[in-house]
Amino acid sequence: MKLILLSGGSGTRLWPLSNDSRAKQFLKVLQNEQTGELESMVQRVYRQLSKVVAVEDMIVATNAAQVDMLRNQLGDIPIVVEPERRDTYPAIALACTYLYSVLGMKEDEIVGVVSVDAFVDVAFYQQVKKLEQLVMTTNADIGLLGIKPTYPSSKYGYLIPKQYTEYMQVARFVEKPSEEAAEVLIGKGAYWNSGVFAFPLKLLLNKLSKDGFSNSYEELLEHFSRLTKNSFDYEIVENLTKITALTYDGYWKDLGTWNTLTEEMSQQVIGNGGLSEDSHNTHVVNELDLPVKVLGISNAVVAVSADGILVTDKPASSRMKDMLHDGLFSRPMYEERRWGWYRVLDVTRKDGREVLTKRLCVEAGKNLSYQFHNHRSEVWTIISGDSIFVQDGKTRMVSHGDVLSIPLGSKHSLYALTDTELIEVQIGDHIIEEDITRLSNDWLEILETIK
Repeated sequence: MKLILLSGGSGTRLWPLSNDSRAKQFLKVLQNEQTGELESMVQRVYRQLSKVVAVEDMIVATNAAQVDMLRNQLGDIPIVVEPERRDTYPAIALACTYLYSVLGMKEDEIVGVVSVDAFVDVAFYQQVKKLEQLVMTTNADIGLLGIKPTYPSSKYGYLIPKQYTEYMQVARFVEKPSEEAAEVLIGKGAYWNSGVFAFPLKLLLNKLSKDGFSNSYEELLEHFSRLTKNSFDYEIVENLTKITALTYDGYWKDLGTWNTLTEEMSQQVIGNGGLSEDSHNTHVVNELDLPVKVLGISNAVVAVSADGILVTDKPASSRMKDMLHDGLFSRPMYEERRWGWYRVLDVTRKDGREVLTKRLCVEAGKNLSYQFHNHRSEVWTIISGDSIFVQDGKTRMVSHGDVLSIPLGSKHSLYALTDTELIEVQIGDHIIEEDITRLSNDWLEILETIK
């Protein structure tokens, strides 16, 4: 069974640590029980799945804003990139055409879909693997994984059983009912839908053909904007009749708010911070160097990043999404990239000129792309590390204290021999992250280009 890992979301509920490019699944706040190091949700899910299925059988479906962060955290896993965000049905459809026309998967083979933001035990993914055989032996349209509900929630879909033996025959599927309706469904033995799907590849291929779309990945990529903007649950699952499901009664949690996330954090303070003894059940997550101290405040979250500062009562943290209209979610001030990370330190605008200052870290053995800018010049000051700097076809060694001037239109790149930190000052009339023309990402290719 091939597995599609769904990675999406814009990171609004866990602001200020999450933003448009760093959604909740990328926050390194969970403890790896084997190494003791902090890891993200996507790293945890990938690590757990790797114990159950082969790494080469997994691909990730995501949007363009998350590609670099996925590369940084998971390495060189195949990634299917949506040209635009259009919900889970288009994302899964595009990934299925990739499996079919690029990787050569057969129509009758089973494909599985899992999200990368669930907090579960490895036993959960062992059940996911069993869905392949269940779908094949029952000849079902689709196989689902049900979670025993702990309370009536309007956030999840519900599986209503028709018959239950070693597996569940699903009478119908209800997506996100009201809490009152959910309570009635639970009384009838309904299970939460975990967001896991397993189905023959031809289910999606036939759907695309019926709607007038090609099963070719390249062609569907061109017409992606025409796909119905809808969730997979609404577009596919609710219209099927032969649905079977396995159930999982173990630990399962959606870490979608600060309240639920902090329940799974192994330490109360991450980063430069401290709590007084009378600050009970309070968590501090600080990504800045400035110290944060909390005195006499209980049941709260204090989260600090380059994007902003949040101080919230834990139950109230679920209202974070309601504050979107306040303009909190502008350009990300911190991002992880395939080569390391950057943090915006300062932005000034005066007399039609913008100056933006960043601190970057390029990890050893990685490089910035060979690129140029049309609307800004840059000045780099190397803080630490040893690197090879390329500018307009010429190379030279650079280290701490070196200052590099990069005029508008000048082609440049940097390869880090050791972890290299630098301060980058961008100066121009219109500074945007997208003002980058990349000529190559591959270091060996860059060296060949400048010979």
